[in-house]
Amino acid sequence: MPDLGKYTDTVLAAYAVSLGLIVVLVIVSLMRSAKVKAQLQALEEKVRLDG
Repeated sequence: MPDLGKYTDTVLAAYAVSLGLIVVLVIVSLMRSAKVKAQLQALEEKVRLDG
């Protein structure tokens, strides 16, 4: 690990916040994907029954 001097805490905090945000975005995306997939399957089933 490079020597960051007096900025070590700031840099590591920035990395931690960035990593946290990426994790949150991935989780939100996966949850949204599951919701949209369920809605699409419900719509396809409705069309299949109506048609």
